[in-house]
Amino acid sequence: MRNPTRFLLYVPVPWVFVLTYLVGVALEFTRHSALSPKAAHQSTIAGAVLFIVGAVIAGWGLVIFRRARTTTVPGRVSAKLVIWGPYRFTRNPMYVGLTLAYLGEAGLMRQIWPVLVLPLMLAYLNWTVIPVEEAKLKEVFPDDYDQYRSRVRRWI
Repeated sequence: MRNPTRFLLYVPVPWVFVLTYLVGVALEFTRHSALSPKAAHQSTIAGAVLFIVGAVIAGWGLVIFRRARTTTVPGRVSAKLVIWGPYRFTRNPMYVGLTLAYLGEAGLMRQIWPVLVLPLMLAYLNWTVIPVEEAKLKEVFPDDYDQYRSRVRRWI
Protein backbone atom coordinates (compact mmCIF):
# COMPACT_ATOMS: atom_id res chain seq x y z
CA MET A 1 0.00 0.00 0.00
CA ARG A 2 1.38 3.41 -0.96
CA ASN A 3 1.86 5.99 1.71
CA PRO A 4 -0.75 8.71 1.02
CA THR A 5 1.47 11.42 2.53
CA ARG A 6 4.36 10.83 0.11
CA PHE A 7 2.95 13.48 -2.24
CA LEU A 8 4.08 15.98 0.40
CA LEU A 9 7.69 15.06 -0.43
CA TYR A 10 7.33 17.52 -3.31
CA VAL A 11 6.78 20.32 -0.78
CA PRO A 12 10.07 21.55 0.72
CA VAL A 13 10.25 20.58 4.39
CA PRO A 14 10.51 24.18 5.67
CA TRP A 15 7.20 24.85 3.91
CA VAL A 16 5.67 21.82 5.63
CA PHE A 17 6.60 23.50 8.93
CA VAL A 18 5.03 26.78 7.73
CA LEU A 19 1.84 25.09 6.49
CA THR A 20 1.49 23.12 9.72
CA TYR A 21 1.95 26.31 11.72
CA LEU A 22 -0.72 28.05 9.64
CA VAL A 23 -3.15 25.21 10.36
CA GLY A 24 -2.42 25.80 14.05
CA VAL A 25 -2.99 29.55 13.63
CA ALA A 26 -6.34 28.89 11.94
CA LEU A 27 -7.34 26.67 14.85
CA GLU A 28 -6.12 29.35 17.25
CA PHE A 29 -8.49 31.86 15.66
CA THR A 30 -11.45 29.49 15.82
CA ARG A 31 -10.69 28.07 19.25
CA HIS A 32 -8.79 30.88 20.94
CA SER A 33 -6.85 29.98 24.04
CA ALA A 34 -5.85 32.56 26.62
CA LEU A 35 -2.77 32.58 28.81
CA SER A 36 -2.51 34.27 32.17
CA PRO A 37 -0.32 37.42 32.15
CA LYS A 38 2.49 35.58 33.95
CA ALA A 39 2.32 32.60 31.57
CA ALA A 40 2.20 34.98 28.59
CA HIS A 41 5.38 36.72 29.77
CA GLN A 42 7.16 33.39 30.31
CA SER A 43 5.93 32.18 26.93
CA THR A 44 7.44 35.23 25.24
CA ILE A 45 10.83 34.76 26.90
CA ALA A 46 10.95 31.02 26.26
CA GLY A 47 9.74 31.60 22.71
CA ALA A 48 12.50 34.08 21.96
CA VAL A 49 15.17 31.73 23.28
CA LEU A 50 13.78 28.71 21.41
CA PHE A 51 13.39 30.67 18.20
CA ILE A 52 16.97 31.96 18.27
CA VAL A 53 18.48 28.59 19.21
CA GLY A 54 16.41 26.80 16.57
CA ALA A 55 17.27 29.29 13.83
CA VAL A 56 20.99 29.01 14.65
CA ILE A 57 20.93 25.19 14.59
CA ALA A 58 18.90 24.99 11.36
CA GLY A 59 21.01 27.69 9.72
CA TRP A 60 24.24 25.99 10.78
CA GLY A 61 23.08 22.72 9.24
CA LEU A 62 22.06 24.46 6.01
CA VAL A 63 25.36 26.34 5.72
CA ILE A 64 27.29 23.10 6.12
CA PHE A 65 25.20 21.44 3.39
CA ARG A 66 25.79 24.40 1.08
CA ARG A 67 29.55 24.31 1.72
CA ALA A 68 29.56 20.56 1.05
CA ARG A 69 27.62 21.27 -2.18
CA THR A 70 25.05 18.62 -1.42
CA THR A 71 21.27 18.59 -1.64
CA THR A 72 18.69 19.39 1.00
CA VAL A 73 15.87 17.82 -1.05
CA PRO A 74 14.52 14.52 0.35
CA GLY A 75 15.11 11.61 -2.03
CA ARG A 76 17.74 13.36 -4.15
CA VAL A 77 21.24 11.89 -4.35
CA SER A 78 23.66 13.53 -1.92
CA ALA A 79 27.11 14.53 -3.14
CA LYS A 80 28.67 13.97 0.31
CA LEU A 81 27.75 12.36 3.58
CA VAL A 82 27.79 15.29 5.99
CA ILE A 83 28.84 14.13 9.47
CA TRP A 84 30.51 17.21 10.98
CA GLY A 85 29.22 20.29 12.78
CA PRO A 86 25.76 19.72 14.29
CA TYR A 87 25.59 16.40 12.41
CA ARG A 88 27.89 14.97 15.08
CA PHE A 89 24.98 15.20 17.56
CA THR A 90 21.90 14.52 15.43
CA ARG A 91 21.38 13.16 11.93
CA ASN A 92 18.72 15.83 11.38
CA PRO A 93 19.87 19.14 12.87
CA MET A 94 17.90 21.20 10.35
CA TYR A 95 14.69 19.46 11.44
CA VAL A 96 15.61 19.81 15.11
CA GLY A 97 16.35 23.50 14.55
CA LEU A 98 13.15 24.09 12.60
CA THR A 99 11.17 22.35 15.35
CA LEU A 100 12.72 24.55 18.03
CA ALA A 101 12.14 27.70 15.94
CA TYR A 102 8.52 26.60 15.35
CA LEU A 103 8.01 26.16 19.11
CA GLY A 104 9.71 29.50 19.66
CA GLU A 105 7.38 31.24 17.22
CA ALA A 106 4.38 29.73 19.00
CA GLY A 107 5.79 30.99 22.31
CA LEU A 108 6.44 34.47 20.95
CA MET A 109 2.93 34.63 19.52
CA ARG A 110 1.49 33.07 22.69
CA GLN A 111 -0.33 30.43 20.66
CA ILE A 112 -1.16 26.93 21.83
CA TRP A 113 -2.81 25.36 18.78
CA PRO A 114 0.31 25.36 16.58
CA VAL A 115 2.05 23.38 19.34
CA LEU A 116 -0.84 20.92 19.49
CA VAL A 117 -0.67 20.17 15.73
CA LEU A 118 3.16 19.93 15.67
CA PRO A 119 3.24 16.20 16.58
CA LEU A 120 1.35 15.41 13.36
CA MET A 121 4.02 17.12 11.30
CA LEU A 122 6.82 15.47 13.29
CA ALA A 123 5.19 12.08 12.70
CA TYR A 124 5.15 12.83 8.97
CA LEU A 125 8.84 13.76 9.07
CA ASN A 126 9.80 10.75 11.16
CA TRP A 127 7.84 8.12 9.24
CA THR A 128 7.72 9.51 5.70
CA VAL A 129 10.45 12.05 4.91
CA ILE A 130 13.37 10.77 6.97
CA PRO A 131 13.02 7.12 5.83
CA VAL A 132 13.20 8.32 2.19
CA GLU A 133 16.32 10.35 2.98
CA GLU A 134 17.91 7.49 4.93
CA ALA A 135 17.22 4.95 2.18
CA LYS A 136 18.92 7.19 -0.38
CA LEU A 137 21.93 7.77 1.90
CA LYS A 138 22.24 4.03 2.55
CA GLU A 139 22.10 3.41 -1.19
CA VAL A 140 24.81 5.99 -1.99
CA PHE A 141 27.05 5.60 1.10
CA PRO A 142 26.24 2.06 2.37
CA ASP A 143 29.07 1.37 4.84
CA ASP A 144 29.78 4.96 5.84
CA TYR A 145 26.11 5.68 6.48
CA ASP A 146 25.67 2.50 8.56
CA GLN A 147 28.65 3.51 10.71
CA TYR A 148 27.35 7.05 11.07
CA ARG A 149 23.86 5.81 11.93
CA SER A 150 25.25 3.54 14.63
CA ARG A 151 27.01 6.54 16.28
CA VAL A 152 24.49 9.37 15.89
CA ARG A 153 20.80 9.37 16.79
CA ARG A 154 18.08 10.37 14.33
CA TRP A 155 16.82 13.26 16.46
CA ILE A 156 18.70 14.05 19.69
